[in-house]
Amino acid sequence: MPVPDLTVTVGPLKLKNPVILASGTFGRELSQYINLAEVGGVISKSITLEPRGGNPPPRLLETPAGIINSIGLENPGLKTFCREYLPWLKTVKTTRIVSVAGENANEFKEITVALSRQKGIDALELNISCPNIARGNLTIGSSASLTKEVVKKARKATKYPLIVKLSPNVTDIVQIARAAVAGGADIISLVNTFRALAIDWKTGQPRLGNITGGLSGPAIKPMALWMVWQVAQNIKTPVIGIGGIMTAEDALEFMAAGARAVQIGTANIVNPNASVKIISDLKKILTKEKCASLLNFLDRRNNLC
Repeated sequence: MPVPDLTVTVGPLKLKNPVILASGTFGRELSQYINLAEVGGVISKSITLEPRGGNPPPRLLETPAGIINSIGLENPGLKTFCREYLPWLKTVKTTRIVSVAGENANEFKEITVALSRQKGIDALELNISCPNIARGNLTIGSSASLTKEVVKKARKATKYPLIVKLSPNVTDIVQIARAAVAGGADIISLVNTFRALAIDWKTGQPRLGNITGGLSGPAIKPMALWMVWQVAQNIKTPVIGIGGIMTAEDALEFMAAGARAVQIGTANIVNPNASVKIISDLKKILTKEKCASLLNFLDRRNNLC
């Protein structure tokens, strides 16, 4: 039997397979361990207008079923990114997505305008959902009106496909997704991390320098899966699933819930080869099921959607 076809179409993007490396867990360092051309896509660390030093340490904490991070969008800023990092990103032979973050709609627009002048980018992901910074993203991602405003301004500023990354820390994620679509989103990605806290019982003090952070990993998978299903049920815009995906079976669960592709985050930190193994295991599953393509395989299942 021929090697199964894992190609998927997600809105205007055609991916060689549905496995995308999530923002904040992918960088040049990972290229030492895997061939990045094997994955369906890569997403840069979120870029802000000006450089950010991030939150005070400690900034990363292991939990029984995942990690809490409080990085705080540390990044070199737009100008340095375009000058020093983007030239390398252009050499990666897969779909290249740049993550954008800002404190208000005008900052998102300014960054989007600047990136639209650059070549070698296939799409932008608007990160309106980071839970561990003092202001900006979290406020935007929990407000339907602000979400629509940010996406609308970014949409007018670029022809690149726009992915909008949603926060789970909201009362109605479908309402936020609809606002993003109304603003002009081509794709919705969800979910970002859940706001979390860890305390040292001996001292009574928080274990992270920023007090709170964002929980990711297997602990959030059932909740993330539910939110992906909710959004996929209620909007026609394609969805990328995120949240505790560690195995090929996890990825298939998200796709059965309505996602067209998935992002791998915490798994990359646990095992730098995780994404490549997921791709390999997807092929093995399809071969065992005697299915020539991923799309045909999913069509044969009793999908929730």
